[in-house]
Amino acid sequence: MSNYQTWQWQGFKIGYQSYGDSGEAVVFIHGFGANSGHWRHNLPFLAENYRCYAIDLLGFGASAKPTPGQPFEYTFETWSKQVADFCREVVKTPVYLVGNSIGCVVTMQTAVENPDLVIAIASLNCSLRLLHDRKRETLAWYRNVGAMVMQKVLKNKKIGNFFYQQIAKPKVIKNLLSQAYQKKEAISDELVDLIYQPSQDKGAADVFLAFTGYSQGALPEDLLPILPCPITFFWGTNDPWESIELGKELANYPTVKDFIPLEGLGHCPQDEAPEIVNPLLQQWLEKNQ
Repeated sequence: MSNYQTWQWQGFKIGYQSYGDSGEAVVFIHGFGANSGHWRHNLPFLAENYRCYAIDLLGFGASAKPTPGQPFEYTFETWSKQVADFCREVVKTPVYLVGNSIGCVVTMQTAVENPDLVIAIASLNCSLRLLHDRKRETLAWYRNVGAMVMQKVLKNKKIGNFFYQQIAKPKVIKNLLSQAYQKKEAISDELVDLIYQPSQDKGAADVFLAFTGYSQGALPEDLLPILPCPITFFWGTNDPWESIELGKELANYPTVKDFIPLEGLGHCPQDEAPEIVNPLLQQWLEKNQ
């Protein structure tokens, strides 16, 4: 039984999906530019034994897309408050959190700020936030300059909106996905449409530009030492955006229970190869009970 529902948070509509009506609760958090539909191949499988929820972060999917700063900035603090309130008001029990990409940072921020709410975290291809101010200092100067120029240029509203219009097209989305996914047959029209449709909503361009210019907030290595619960990393070995070599450095923190390479997979393994990821998530849940 699936249902796409809405919940009011701070006066804004939030979209979410729920599957399953018994067992412990698992909440899934998508990555940048995606939405709760990115978990459509995982929710029904795990809902056989768990209550599963996937939420659209503010600014994405079916959720509201208020102008940045009115009243929220698009930051990990904002999203962690949203997720924590969702767990308290809708789920009503402590939860297991599963994240992909920037969703992983959201899960960690939520746990750090709400230690009573989160039992354990599964992190799939965590965003390393390589454009963060503190990370950029370690980049080669030409990459650092390039990133800063790009962010500055996109802050010009006209240029930023023009750039967004060029990329928020089915063909470009498909090209980006074919970089992120190693198994090209997983890039269906349904997947492209799932990302394309919300990108056309009023306010979607402003959200995109606000986040591409966001170089502050917590890094995974800030949150891991103070995480109040165990975390397990799963990482597609062929991720072109978040290198597994850099990812492995995160495994050295005591809160990290396990680091599981996913051979030959890309940045969104849960959607690219659910037949591999679903049983692993089930094992992870069983281990953490």
